[in-house]
Amino acid sequence: MPPKRVTLADVARRAGLSTSAASMILNGRPDTRLSADAHARVNEAAAELGYRPNVAARGLRTDKTLTIGFISDVVATTRFASGLIRGALDAAQRAGHVVLVLETGGDPTRESEAIGAVLDRQVDGIIFAVMRARELFVPDIPSTTRVVMLNATDKKHPASVLPDELAGGASAVSLLADAGHREGIALIGHNEEAEKDLFHSTTVARRIAGIRKEMAERGLRFAAEESCLEWEPHHGYEVTHALLERRRDIRALLCMNDRLAFGAYQALADHGLSVPQDVSVVSFDNDELAAYLRPGLTTVGLPHEAMGRTSVEILLAPGRPSGSHLIPMPVIERRSVQCPAG
Repeated sequence: MPPKRVTLADVARRAGLSTSAASMILNGRPDTRLSADAHARVNEAAAELGYRPNVAARGLRTDKTLTIGFISDVVATTRFASGLIRGALDAAQRAGHVVLVLETGGDPTRESEAIGAVLDRQVDGIIFAVMRARELFVPDIPSTTRVVMLNATDKKHPASVLPDELAGGASAVSLLADAGHREGIALIGHNEEAEKDLFHSTTVARRIAGIRKEMAERGLRFAAEESCLEWEPHHGYEVTHALLERRRDIRALLCMNDRLAFGAYQALADHGLSVPQDVSVVSFDNDELAAYLRPGLTTVGLPHEAMGRTSVEILLAPGRPSGSHLIPMPVIERRSVQCPAG
C-alpha cells in the first residue's frame, strides 16, 4: 500500500491549531493576526510531516492550477532554440508556476493532441513556440484560454513575442559602416520567398527591411546579392566561392545567418583571403559555434532566453495583453570586422 498523503488537517493537528488557521499560514495570508509562535509551529509541522499542498484542490478553489502549457514543434530537441524553453522555465519558476512541455514535430495531428492534453490539465495558459519564426494556423482553442505566440504569430491570438529584427538588421549594417566600409559589401543569403511569405518566416522580411533601410540612410548599396534557398554552411560556401570567382572587389560580407557565415569563412580561406584583414564578415543569430571560429564571428544575436521569459510574463500579466512584443537583438562584437585595407 502506498503511504497515506499528509493532509492539511494532519499539519493543523500536529501544530495544535485549526485547519483554517494552518491554511492561512501556509498560504502566506498577510492578515492572519496569528502569533509568530503559531506561524513557527505550523511551518515546523509541515516540514516534519513532509506536507505538500494539494495543487488540484487549490486549483478548484482558485481557478488557477499554476501550470503553463508549452507546445512547440522541435524547440525542445533543437540545441539552437532551447533558450526559448530555458527563459520560459526561469520566468515560470519565479512566478511559482510549472511548465508542461509538449513537442509536436510540426505534425498537425500531434498539435491537436497536445492542445487537448494541456486543456485536460486545466493549464492557466498556453505558449506556442516554433524554432523558425513564422505565422501559424493554430487549431481551435476555447476563447477563455490565454495564449501567447512565441517566435511566431497567429491571426486568432494577437499576443506574440518576436525578436526586433528591423533594428537587428540595421545594427548589422552599422557594424560595417562604422568600421569604414562603403564599397564592396555583398549580401549572402538573399531569399525573396522568405522575405515576402509570412508562413515561411515572420522575421526575415523585417531583418532584410532593417538592412535595406540602414543601407539607404547611409547612402550605401550592395556590390552583390547572392541568393540561396537554404541557410546552411555548404550554401554559404558555394555562393561565396562563386562570388569570389567573379568579383575581386569584395571587402565585406553581410551574411543572413551564422551558418552561412561558417561556409563563407571557408570559401574566403580557399581563395587565400583573411578575415578581417581582406574581408570583414557580419551575420545573425549568435550560434554558439560563432565564438569558436578564428577570428571569432561578429554577429547580431537572437534573444531566445529573453523571449521565453517575456512570453511567460505576458501570459501571466493582468488583463489580456495583445500585440507584438519585440525583444532587442544584442550585438556581439568579436574580431571579424575591421576598417577595409587600402
